[in-house]
Amino acid sequence: MQNTQGFTLIELLIVIAIIGILAATLIPNLLNARKAANSQAAQSYLQVAITGAESSRVNGTPIADSTSTDCNTAKTNGSTAPFPTSVTACQVYQTANGTYGYVTSANGVSYQFNGSKMVLASTAGLPASMP
Repeated sequence: MQNTQGFTLIELLIVIAIIGILAATLIPNLLNARKAANSQAAQSYLQVAITGAESSRVNGTPIADSTSTDCNTAKTNGSTAPFPTSVTACQVYQTANGTYGYVTSANGVSYQFNGSKMVLASTAGLPASMP
């Protein structure tokens, strides 16, 4: 008769419990990391659009002063491709004094560029004060 060895039921339950505890602690962290990455990607996308709009202004072809422009136009980022998946809305507005904009990430978080820095916005829209 052959003697086979294996794990006992208690050992298997302990391993399953440990795996469950690890999963319960790691999955929320991974989801939060994805949200943070989407927000950072959206901010970067707006920054590229602002840089493109400023470059157009310096070269003598500013974007329209009277209306806000989508970030995915050729004058702001050199391409008419659709927004990346991390961005749901992005607008750039240019005045004689500077370029302003806002972006909304796929998480629903909005950021504004107020002419000098990126700030978290309570609602999606251009900054209230644009000189």
